Amino acid sequence: MITIKDIAKKANVSEGTVDRVIHNRGGVSKKTASKIKAILEHHNFSVNPVASALALKNKYLIATLIPEYNDADLFWKSPHLGILKGASDVHNFGVTLHNFTFNQYDTDSYLNSFQALLETKPSAVIMVPNFSKETKQIVGKLEALNIPYLFLNIDIEGFNNKAFVGQDSYMAGYIAGKLMNLSISKPSTFLIIQARYNITKNNAVSNRIKGFNDYFIKNNINSKTQTLKIENLNNSIETKERIKNYLKQHPEIEGLFVPSSRIYIVVDCLNTAYLNKLELIGFDNTPQNIKCLKNDAVSFLISQKPFDQGYEAVRLMTDYLKIKKELSTKKIYLPIDILTKENVDYNERNELVFEKVEK
Repeated sequence: MITIKDIAKKANVSEGTVDRVIHNRGGVSKKTASKIKAILEHHNFSVNPVASALALKNKYLIATLIPEYNDADLFWKSPHLGILKGASDVHNFGVTLHNFTFNQYDTDSYLNSFQALLETKPSAVIMVPNFSKETKQIVGKLEALNIPYLFLNIDIEGFNNKAFVGQDSYMAGYIAGKLMNLSISKPSTFLIIQARYNITKNNAVSNRIKGFNDYFIKNNINSKTQTLKIENLNNSIETKERIKNYLKQHPEIEGLFVPSSRIYIVVDCLNTAYLNKLELIGFDNTPQNIKCLKNDAVSFLISQKPFDQGYEAVRLMTDYLKIKKELSTKKIYLPIDILTKENVDYNERNELVFEKVEK
């Protein structure tokens, strides 16, 4: 008898995709669904009622709350895809996921999306704690309802989250400092470019900056860092003017460190002379950043493994719900990948394969 695994292999899709077609749960393109249905019909496939009953016996709902993504900021697409892949893989265990997104610059959007999430009565929550004050409100409600929760990508101390899944941001910044030193190999002056909204919003960014600075301090390297704080990196006119004027006033600067996923915006603000003179290091393998890396505008990108973050969070929370498996450690750190123009195409292969299959 043919299995779902066999059908998935024949159709070149994930098992979760086949399961969605079998149970008419949507989320699959018409072309892919037709292909799967043809294989099912050809092999006279029928659903095993006993297996279905077992899967439905213990149903759990995991709700996710993560920032939305758009063409200007594609970083959050990767965790979203990882969550979808995780949802496909755990569905047969009686676990369903509902995904909620919010505007990462808007506290009202954060709270409103959480309220909509709460109305689904989730068994557990995977969330990106984007704002400290509002996260306290959210966590208070979750704990009052005895709903377990897990933090994704951004780590905030002082809460009872089951775990944090993401990057060791301090060590990532420390590695960035080491890469900068290896690239220039002499005491120099470096500029850290930081958006103001990140100063209080995202402690991952501040931890990266601390790690970057600590590399030079702990290794007794007589390099200096300066910080340029820009209100909003998306304001291209203001950003370009501020960076151009700062570099003109500080010709001693030889490297730029951008501790967020927006280094491509900084590249767009620099002329060829500066791009040839400066070493640039940033974070995340978004399409815009990868283009800068391949054009030699950026020396290194440091990846957070965002697809794996989303997938791992779903897997861990499923294990907790199904078998009450407590984690031996509360910090689940993903590998810190150093990307160059030569190896970037081999990074996040699982994400690329999954996205291609799901289209």
